[in-house]
Amino acid sequence: MRSDQERARKMRIGGYSYQEIHQTLGVPKSTLSSWFSGLLLSRSAQRRINQRVNQGLVNGLVRRNKLQTHLARRRARETRELSAGEVGKLSERELLLIGVALYWAEGYKKSVIKNGKERTFHAISFTNTDPAMVRLFVRFLTEIIHLPQSKIRFHVRLFPHINEDDALRYWLEASGLPEESALKPTVVTSVSSLRKRPFNRLPYGVVQIRACDTKNFYRIMGWIDGIKQFVTV
Repeated sequence: MRSDQERARKMRIGGYSYQEIHQTLGVPKSTLSSWFSGLLLSRSAQRRINQRVNQGLVNGLVRRNKLQTHLARRRARETRELSAGEVGKLSERELLLIGVALYWAEGYKKSVIKNGKERTFHAISFTNTDPAMVRLFVRFLTEIIHLPQSKIRFHVRLFPHINEDDALRYWLEASGLPEESALKPTVVTSVSSLRKRPFNRLPYGVVQIRACDTKNFYRIMGWIDGIKQFVTV
């Protein structure tokens, strides 16, 4: 009997799989199969082989899942990068429509009622937590409505765990507004937030962009009405 065949036989009797023997001795698995087709194994040897085979299947599934996850993330990243490049530079009309859509979604639109009558004064008020969205809305106010920055204010609603100075610096940079635009922050405690959200989900609080400008408030509401004309309900 060949020396490698004898070594392989001892390993097989000891409960080694064909894969393990192949990796150790370099003997093809097809050769091992022909050598040991009639070999009877003990229960302990067969149990070890089964355990190794099952573990190999598990390891294979783990590797496959990791590869699939990696490929999925790469495809998602490539798709996002491609889509981002398709946007290009925003035209004035596109910025107008985006700003109006943002206000339609996140702006304060209800009429102010006092003593049963609608007030003639209405402020532009936009609240959000996304810094890019806030910066874009400020661009809408300054580039489309042509509001000077001196007429725009921002107010930050903080939660007890948030550092006030850090939050103000964050929203000053995010909004691109000067320091004199910042109003005194308000610290609030929301029972629903405490129950449903992790305390650090909003690390810089919520910002409100505000401008006391009734005429332009109604201009925005009119633009919203204009978009609604093309919506079929």
